[in-house]
Amino acid sequence: MDVYLPILRDIWRSPTGRIGLVLVILILLFAILGPVFSVAPNKIAVQDRFQGPSLQHLLGTDNLGRDLFSRTAQGTRAALAISLIVVALSLLIGAIIGVAAGMAGGWIDRGVIVLFDIISAYPAVILAMGLIALYGVGFTNLLLVVTLLFIPQFGRMARAQTLSLRHQPFIDAERVLGLPMAKLVWRHFLPNVLGPLIVLASMNVPVVITIEAGLSFIGLGVQPPQASLGSLIRDGYVFLNQSWWPTIGSAITLALATLGSTLFGEALRDAADPKLRGRHK
Repeated sequence: MDVYLPILRDIWRSPTGRIGLVLVILILLFAILGPVFSVAPNKIAVQDRFQGPSLQHLLGTDNLGRDLFSRTAQGTRAALAISLIVVALSLLIGAIIGVAAGMAGGWIDRGVIVLFDIISAYPAVILAMGLIALYGVGFTNLLLVVTLLFIPQFGRMARAQTLSLRHQPFIDAERVLGLPMAKLVWRHFLPNVLGPLIVLASMNVPVVITIEAGLSFIGLGVQPPQASLGSLIRDGYVFLNQSWWPTIGSAITLALATLGSTLFGEALRDAADPKLRGRHK
């Protein structure tokens, strides 16, 4: 715990880090507690369609009379859940592949790099659209496709960290003493690899949120009746000439979620870098 206190202190001392941390906390509270204090997000009441904000409907209602506050909270929860699951899976799989490639070397290492290059050669959204169109829409397919897009980033960093440690004197000493490879990886490589990967993960959360919203906007992400920030913006755009409230709440929430996680990720990166740590004192 004492190791992380200086990092948390530096994040709070940074003006942008403080703003990012506050926004992230507010978005999390909105996603978790929003549906608790509002009506059912999928409850249809056509007679109440396109109402403006009121005490009963804090963000108004959509074209079917559904409460936009609860649907925006539901969409925010979906965006956060997808982004955290995708980043966690990408980190785990990328770390395993990257460390294995760095330790093995030779043709295995070259083959992994070629595979990463092939995946990274395609624009992320275009590749995601192609894979989802090929394998179908759905929550599971969305998770798998977006996870695939981010594995190369984590794998490359894990491989680079592994290669920098592989021939260090203390690693050679452990090998001479007969420490098994599994214990060597667990004791030395993983702790040194995970730190930079966690920082990279925090930087990728807003990117995943944006990709998920973009795919949902074009109908390839979260499917109805489940709400998504992207689908809420799309539905609001369709009926923009009748009411602009269905768009504004979800658009502002998406902007705040990406802004907050971006600022927090940048502050975490700066605080975790020994060259930059403490510059906000």
